[in-house]
Amino acid sequence: MTSVWTSLTVDARDPARLARWWAEVLGYQVVTERPDEVEIRQAADRLPGIVFVPVTDAKENKNRLHLDLRPADREAEVERLVDMGARHVDVGQNGSDWTVLADPEGNEFCVLAPRGD
Repeated sequence: MTSVWTSLTVDARDPARLARWWAEVLGYQVVTERPDEVEIRQAADRLPGIVFVPVTDAKENKNRLHLDLRPADREAEVERLVDMGARHVDVGQNGSDWTVLADPEGNEFCVLAPRGD
């Protein structure tokens, strides 16, 4: 027996705002919006989704789980994301194949270089 990955849950101080931010980043859509959760997916009938739930405490430490994004043009995507409210962060990375950013609530994620042929 195996499990099916249904969603990734993100704690957020403002779930609706953060869900809309990530929906724009990923080209997803909001499929559920309630006070206790907001879910985004590529399409309403497509899993997995990302579920944003409310918390009152602020993020304090480096994420132990993060998303990696791989755009066709890393530099252009980093610029787009920063224009949308992401910020550069230093988590001790020393590689040149990725850029570490944080979303508006401080959750780190990586923007990877395009794959080589």
